[in-house]
Amino acid sequence: MNFFVKKDQIKNEKIFLTGSNYNHIKNVLRAKENEELNIVCPENNLFYVAVIKNFYEKEIECDIIMKKNIDEEKLKITIYQALPKSDKMELIVQKCSEIGVDEIVPVEMKRCVVKLDEKDKSKKITRWQTIAEAAAKQSRREKILKIDKIQKIDDICKASEENKYDLIFVAYEKENKTNLKEELNILKKINKNNLNVAFIIGPEGGFEDDEIDKLIKSNVKSISLGKRILRTETAPIVLSSILMYEIGDIGGNNGAE
Repeated sequence: MNFFVKKDQIKNEKIFLTGSNYNHIKNVLRAKENEELNIVCPENNLFYVAVIKNFYEKEIECDIIMKKNIDEEKLKITIYQALPKSDKMELIVQKCSEIGVDEIVPVEMKRCVVKLDEKDKSKKITRWQTIAEAAAKQSRREKILKIDKIQKIDDICKASEENKYDLIFVAYEKENKTNLKEELNILKKINKNNLNVAFIIGPEGGFEDDEIDKLIKSNVKSISLGKRILRTETAPIVLSSILMYEIGDIGGNNGAE
């Protein structure tokens, strides 16, 4: 398990753990003095191994015994996910965080059943970010998946037109010419250390035709996932797994818990 801290919690070769980290280590793990912890500071891009020295009323003092730079990711995945019903987004965030996705951008689309006001949007993003951090801890990730602000189709089109990604595609059930395997074969031939890929997943009711037209005109590739139609909460997990296996870091010496 990895614990995440801010830069100001690291002082004079010591790390001070507070808040939810304090509660988890002391009351859930029931850790003792001299036990080692894995700690990550995304702000300074460092991974630490530290040993517990003292428990205080609201913080744990640890001595740093090893530190190293966080390895740069071979593949960065961004998911533009249509807002799904009920708690499906929580599942998507949790599982895609474990797989290694870099960012999830919730998207309001015409057939989305969920309609959120500004107050609800803020609460949801905070909730999803908390889930992402918990999943990163459990899966020993060295980076927390980012939940971006809720966007619209036009925002995706703008990102595509600005060539923000090496590949951006939409999983579209009516596509019958281009499939994922073909695009992955092209992507593998790009001579670049860190590939940046994004894909778009529609809502339960599917895309409106004009949404697909807008995306394609903005150089988003339409891709078929095969004969079966995947649920909106299944598709991002499946696609992320395929991308990380084919191009990213799944398939090496990874473990499972």
